[in-house]
Amino acid sequence: MISQNKVFDTKVLRKTVLDMAFAGSTVHIGCAFSIIELLAVLYRNHLRYPDNDPQALDRDYFILSKGHGVMAQYACLRELGWLKDEAFTGYFADGSDLKGLSDSRILGLEVTSGSLGHGFSVGVGMAMGVKLRGTNQKTYALVGDGEINEGPIWEGALFAAHHELKNFMVIVDENGFQAMGSTQDVLKLGSIQAKFESFGFEAITIDGHNEEAIDTAIKQLWASASVSPKALIAKTVKGKGVPFMENNNIWHYTRLDSETYAQALSSVSESEQ
Repeated sequence: MISQNKVFDTKVLRKTVLDMAFAGSTVHIGCAFSIIELLAVLYRNHLRYPDNDPQALDRDYFILSKGHGVMAQYACLRELGWLKDEAFTGYFADGSDLKGLSDSRILGLEVTSGSLGHGFSVGVGMAMGVKLRGTNQKTYALVGDGEINEGPIWEGALFAAHHELKNFMVIVDENGFQAMGSTQDVLKLGSIQAKFESFGFEAITIDGHNEEAIDTAIKQLWASASVSPKALIAKTVKGKGVPFMENNNIWHYTRLDSETYAQALSSVSESEQ
């Protein structure tokens, strides 16, 4: 596992996101913060990239279907050494390679996503390809809870279960919000775990900010003898780590100014792990 010596400190990752958002005067901070711990655990303990090569043929696949959370993934790629410091200080400047949505032209990003609902199905297709090749690669797709309003999610789920894609895991960032409001107000989701179970998935619900719980659940799902695809439902807090952003959906689209940037950095520095 290539990232075994990498720390992926969540304070460092959150600071990187804040630095990027301020440098680029850009948005989507809250939805990046809700997935920090999930990505830290995945990159630290589970995703395999032989020889630290993001293009290794036998690598695991990670698809960030909620592509607007990409700053969190950029922060992890920086820890791996795949993105250099200048890409962050020049984020969103003229000529910047890094976009506000996942772009497959960036090494380490498997798909171009942000048109919600499609990354999941791409991941299912990758998992099917792996099954046909007969390799032991794993495929993860991280989706938002608002994103699962989209029909292609459930078409892909039916396909994954039908073809017994036990090498596929969907991770749902259940932070309770989407762009225009709470998921409860926009379209009630009920029990997300029960929904995926009814589609033939083996599912677990955990605290998406408890790194030990995340790690244990991923190991438990992969250790199962079931041929079903896997679903990890992560209960998270949008804006986690900065009190004035937590569960405040205005930070889906609000930009940092000098004052809020300084306040947010202070909050991240003082937060407990």
